[in-house]
Amino acid sequence: MERPLTNFIRALRSSDVRVSTGEALDAARTLKLIGYADRAMLKDSLACVLAKSPEEKVTHDELFELYFSREDLPSQSAATGRNDDTATAGNEPPDPVELMESGDEAAITLALEKAAEAAGVDDIRFSTQVAYFAQQMVKQMGGGRLQARLLEALQTGGQDGDSEAQRLIDIRRALTMRARERAEKAFDVFGAGETQQFRDDYAADKKLSALDRSDMERMKRLVAKIAKRLAIKHSRRRKKRNRGQLDVRRTMRANAGLDGVPFNVIWRQKRRDRPKILVICDVSGSVAQYVRFLLLLLWSMKDVVPDLHAFAFSFRLGPVDETLEQNDFEVAMAKILREYGMGSTSYGQAWSDLKMNHEQLIDRRSTLLIMGDARSNYGDPRVDLFRDFAARAKRVIWLNPEAEPLWGTGDSVIPRYRPFCAQMSHVATLKDLERAVDEILSAYS
Repeated sequence: MERPLTNFIRALRSSDVRVSTGEALDAARTLKLIGYADRAMLKDSLACVLAKSPEEKVTHDELFELYFSREDLPSQSAATGRNDDTATAGNEPPDPVELMESGDEAAITLALEKAAEAAGVDDIRFSTQVAYFAQQMVKQMGGGRLQARLLEALQTGGQDGDSEAQRLIDIRRALTMRARERAEKAFDVFGAGETQQFRDDYAADKKLSALDRSDMERMKRLVAKIAKRLAIKHSRRRKKRNRGQLDVRRTMRANAGLDGVPFNVIWRQKRRDRPKILVICDVSGSVAQYVRFLLLLLWSMKDVVPDLHAFAFSFRLGPVDETLEQNDFEVAMAKILREYGMGSTSYGQAWSDLKMNHEQLIDRRSTLLIMGDARSNYGDPRVDLFRDFAARAKRVIWLNPEAEPLWGTGDSVIPRYRPFCAQMSHVATLKDLERAVDEILSAYS
């Protein structure tokens, strides 16, 4: 009774629906109460137990319709009667020719399900495996005997032999198509989600500089998933715990009315700052692709980091918060690149603009997050200003899309900024960006 439910939960997990062990046990208790008889009630009940968001509810309903859409199997007594008529000695399956020509859909469905279970069809992961599992199902249903009869008919020849061969070919084709349909359904239930996850993992490890237009929709969806994951991780309410160092003064004050008996014990709590991020982006041609995904990720997390300020520059630096908030993201990026990405790159001029117009935003809560390659066309890098910013801020994080062996070569001045950064790392993929943002937010938790 629980095996179909277990497989259904596995299908949900493969489609990125988080089902805990406790929720799986709740689903088993639900199934024990209502059974499989009322399909609508089963669907609604499992949705209440297993789906925790509107998105998960949609996924649950789609998979339920796919997984529980198999035709009703014959009753045990009817199945036993048919097996007595069609099964051969031992555990041999029914003759496939007699089975397909009988037109008994219940018997065919039962045979297909048994063959699917024997072939392990529910272990399918990729669409390219459909043909293989269909072949294995046909084999389990007596395809070998069918093939032998077909070869015999072809060798016999003549009008009777050709007619028999064509009949067997048609039966084999029909059987293969039924098996393929069953394998495709198994892929839709168990494999599509894992295939999607595989593709997402591949995309997350792909260099951002190698992405083309066809990758953008997938990457946007992947960024949204990463943002949601980080938001859940870093927006959990901090709970006070009865552990740590005793606050003697506050404990005595709290129990002054109790003759000093410490009924109410107060522990010292470490103060946590609210996240405040100033992201400063070099949007020159060599870095713009990386900036696009960093800003998309950060702006997808505005609920977690409401105190977020973004600046862009190649020569002159300016704020881009309003541009991002008031426009569709692609429109905003096009406008940012048009306004700030056309000049000759000058980090020194950018630091001067930050000093003159926006230095008041930098305080002890601020994390300066810089995305750039620090190639400043041999201009003055104004390390003195950068040192002052680092002294005012909580910490400075620098993300460089260039590989570390290139740092300091040509017009790169990044080694001169490095002593003032708490962390300086190479970023090439979406996973690198996720890791960097995760580390920044972890410093506030």
